[in-house]
Amino acid sequence: MTVATRHLLAALLAWPLTLAAAPFAYVPNEGSGTLGVIDTATEQVVAEIPSGKKPRGTAISLDGRSAYVSDQPNNRLLIIDLVARRQSGEIALGESPEGVGISPDGRWVAAAIEESNEVVFVDTRTQAKSFVVKVGGKNPEHVVFSPDGRHLFVSAEEGDAVDVIEVAARKAVAQIAVGARPRGIGFAPDGGRAYVAAENADEVYVIDARSFAVQARIKAGSRANGIAVHPDGRRVYISNGGAASVSVLDTATNQIVATVPVGQRPWNMALTPDGRKLYVACGRSGTVAVVDTERNSKITEIPVGKLPWGVAIR
Repeated sequence: MTVATRHLLAALLAWPLTLAAAPFAYVPNEGSGTLGVIDTATEQVVAEIPSGKKPRGTAISLDGRSAYVSDQPNNRLLIIDLVARRQSGEIALGESPEGVGISPDGRWVAAAIEESNEVVFVDTRTQAKSFVVKVGGKNPEHVVFSPDGRHLFVSAEEGDAVDVIEVAARKAVAQIAVGARPRGIGFAPDGGRAYVAAENADEVYVIDARSFAVQARIKAGSRANGIAVHPDGRRVYISNGGAASVSVLDTATNQIVATVPVGQRPWNMALTPDGRKLYVACGRSGTVAVVDTERNSKITEIPVGKLPWGVAIR
């Protein structure tokens, strides 16, 4: 083996470790048509990847090499090569796709389709549409898989309800009534509970994810919409779009224990894998706020593209 070959092999072996040490945060900027890339080690935007006309829902593959991004006006799911930082494919969806989620095993990407009130499932093995499930709620927006991958919860903006899809059966099996305009959804790590923000009710609903019964209603901030659950399950973060803040919920007591000021119109969020930092898309500020979850304080705001819709971190 030559010296050059040894150096190349060493670089290839070190590359995944570098990615693991400093994950990237990916930000769909619906006003700029880009997927911003934030290095969470430096809190700097290191790339802007063209991503259609109005990118919204974003999910990252398990290996961190691909992003699946809904391009709402063009009715398609974009496949973004995150290594080359360019689009590598696209899949036709229905009219006005919104939220996107990926199953825990990485096989399925689900996309909520607003106009037809359905969810499209894409098989990542073939990168093609596999099946479609009709939901009862009108104008579905967010889709989130349960930790075991058995169920998909779907919030319906105009349905005041969350639909539950049994993935293996390929059908909706339940509908859970919640407050007006449900949006963000998050699961406890053990899969026992789901948390749903109802924007027009300014509330968070705690749902038994196995019986599909509402366990609690918790008052949050004005226009509560985004949900992120800490990896240890002890805290849930709620973005309050009308209050420019993030509420911190103690899951043991179902009490709000802190409120963190962030940018204007905070929307969808993501935590780093270690749970130490929360990244919040602040649409009207054109920034992503970074929150220290141990101190419940804002570290910084990072200027990104126009109208950031959310954040995805693998």
